[in-house]
Amino acid sequence: MPCPVNKCLTVAAALARAADLEAVSDSARLDVELLLCDVLQQPHSWLFTWPEKSLTSDQQQAFLALLERRRAGEPVAHLLGYRDFWTLRLRVSPATLIPRPDTEVLVEQALLRLDTGPARVADLGTGTGALALALASERPEWQLVATDLQPDAVKLAQINAAEYELANVEVRQGSWCEPLDGRFDMIVSNPPYIDPDDPHLQQGDVRFEPLSALTAERKGMADIEQIATAVRQYLSPQGWLLLEHGYDQAQAVRRLLQQLGYAQVFSARDYGGNDRVSGGCWPGDTVLRGDNAQ
Repeated sequence: MPCPVNKCLTVAAALARAADLEAVSDSARLDVELLLCDVLQQPHSWLFTWPEKSLTSDQQQAFLALLERRRAGEPVAHLLGYRDFWTLRLRVSPATLIPRPDTEVLVEQALLRLDTGPARVADLGTGTGALALALASERPEWQLVATDLQPDAVKLAQINAAEYELANVEVRQGSWCEPLDGRFDMIVSNPPYIDPDDPHLQQGDVRFEPLSALTAERKGMADIEQIATAVRQYLSPQGWLLLEHGYDQAQAVRRLLQQLGYAQVFSARDYGGNDRVSGGCWPGDTVLRGDNAQ
């Protein structure tokens, strides 16, 4: 049914509804642009080329419904069903963590640490597959194994891999290192690292994401400690471990890696200037140290 005369929103008027989201989002304008592009099935540039165009009644109804869901706090990625990461558009679901732009720093660091040529790389706790698929797309000569404990996450990562025909990625179900076999030239992970008592868990998009993908005991360090200890058995000599962590955890992660025998320990900053990724190289001839060493 068509809109009554002069009652349908124009593109410009729809964009102005960003004001409705300012109390719940620090990217209100971008949120509205993404939702409007999805409803109109038009590229971003079209919004500014045709600001006077009116939405149809169905388009307006769909847009306002999405706007209301976003105003209630639902993440844009869940509303759209995807999130752009690196050069990929990945399907997302409430079963996994939504890929963040700062995680691209981990991709950058991984590409810097290994020369081009054949390599085995593992991604632990892959979720949507973001890290593994970004690396696989950049280095087709690498063989990647991505693991996740949750069956829904494994299925989603497999769907995303198939979407881009990335045959050099294998997604396996299991906890952290359990599904791994043999040795790897690099292991990467974006594990849960938020303190369960962090008040930010009650704010914003994270309210709609699985807590198991966000929080870890011991002030967010438990899974990082477990991974850093266990992966030493799976790293080749001079193999790298790279971990994403909280903005205030870099010193603790570096100290942990040094205590466990890693060399060339470093941290790298995210796009906001916070230390976000830390890593180290496993010498290969070091006696394993740590409570969980085998």
